Amino acid sequence: MMTTLTFTQRARRLALLFTLAAPILAGAATPVGMLTLPEVAPDGPVTVFYPTQTAEAPVQRGPFTLNLAADAPPALGNRRLVVMSHGSGGSPWVHADMARALVQAGFVVAAPLHRADNSRDPSRPGPDSWALRPGEVSRAIDAVGRDTRLAKLLDLDRVGVYGMSAGGHTALSMAGGSFSRAGFKRHCDAHLAEDFQACVGLITQLGGNALDGIKLALARAVIDWKFDDDTPLVHRDARVAAVVAAVPAAADFDLASLATPAVPLALLTSGRDTWLVPKFHAERVLAACARCVRLFDLPEGGHGAWLSPPVPVLPGLAGELLNDPKGFDRTVMRKAEQAVAGFFVAHVVGAADVHVVGAAAGLAQRGVDRPR
Repeated sequence: MMTTLTFTQRARRLALLFTLAAPILAGAATPVGMLTLPEVAPDGPVTVFYPTQTAEAPVQRGPFTLNLAADAPPALGNRRLVVMSHGSGGSPWVHADMARALVQAGFVVAAPLHRADNSRDPSRPGPDSWALRPGEVSRAIDAVGRDTRLAKLLDLDRVGVYGMSAGGHTALSMAGGSFSRAGFKRHCDAHLAEDFQACVGLITQLGGNALDGIKLALARAVIDWKFDDDTPLVHRDARVAAVVAAVPAAADFDLASLATPAVPLALLTSGRDTWLVPKFHAERVLAACARCVRLFDLPEGGHGAWLSPPVPVLPGLAGELLNDPKGFDRTVMRKAEQAVAGFFVAHVVGAADVHVVGAAAGLAQRGVDRPR
C-alpha cells in the first residue's frame, strides 16, 4: 500500500536529505562562478552565481573584493534556481555570502538589478519600485531559462525566492501577498512618528526638537498626495515554490493575503532594526501567518546585519540605520545562511535532486567529472 506523506513529513525528509548531503558538499568546496546576463529593456542586468569547476580568483565589485570564478563554465548542481532580490539602493554584491551558501548547496542564484532602486540609480525607491519588482523577478527567471549555458542545467518548474528589506517586500509579494499604495499611506498616517524611516527613507530623520513637527507635517502631506491609489497589487508566478523574506518592508500588505501564503514562507528578523521597526513589518506578518516560520533571528542585529559581506562603515543617517549595533557578532551569519539554504533544499529541491547533487559532489571529491 502506498503511503501519502503530509507536507510536514515531506519537508522533514528533504531536510534530512540535505543534512546528509551537506558534509559531502562542504568537503567538495564547490567553487562559485559568476556571470552577468545583459539588460533587456526595461529591465536591468541579472547577475548569476552558480557551481563551477573553475578555480576562484579575486574580483572587485564596488567596495568589495570577492572570490569568484568570473564567466567560468557552469557545472551541474541540484538543478534548481533561487532568485535573490536586493534592498533599496542595493546590488547583488551585498548578498554575495548568501549566494555562496546557496551555491554550496547546489543552487544557481539569479540576482536582478532592480530598476531605479539600486546602487547605480536610487531614484525611485519605495512603493514605486515595489510595484515593479515582482515582474522583474519573474523576468529574471525567464532570462536564466533563455541562457544556453544555464538552461540545460536547470529545471525551472520549482524556484525559490529570497529577498531582504525592499527585496523582502518583493519576496512577500512572490509568496502571494497583496499590497497597495494606499496601504502604505494608511500605515504612515497612523504610525509616522513611530516608523518614520520606513515612511521617508534617508531623506531626513526626527531629532527630538522643534523641527520634528514640520518634518512630520511635510512627510504626511507628500505621502497623502503620492500614495492614494487603493488598487491591490498582486503578482502570481506558479514557478515559485518557496520564499524567504529577510527584515521585509511589510506594513502595506493586506494581512489576509499572507495568512495562508501560497507557498512555504520563512522570515529572517533582527531585534534592533531601526529602519523597518519589526512590530510594523516582520512581526506583523508572523503574527498573522500561522504557517510561516521565523527561520532565524538576530536579537542583537540591526537592519544591515543581513548585508553580507557588510557594507563599509557608513556616516550619518545611513550609518545609524545600516551599521552593525555595538556588540553584534557577525560570525553567526554563517549559521543563518546555512539555515536559508536548508529551507530551500527542503521546499524547492526534490529528493532525487538531493541524491544527484550528493553523488556529484562525491565524484568531484574523487577527481571524477560530475554527471552531465
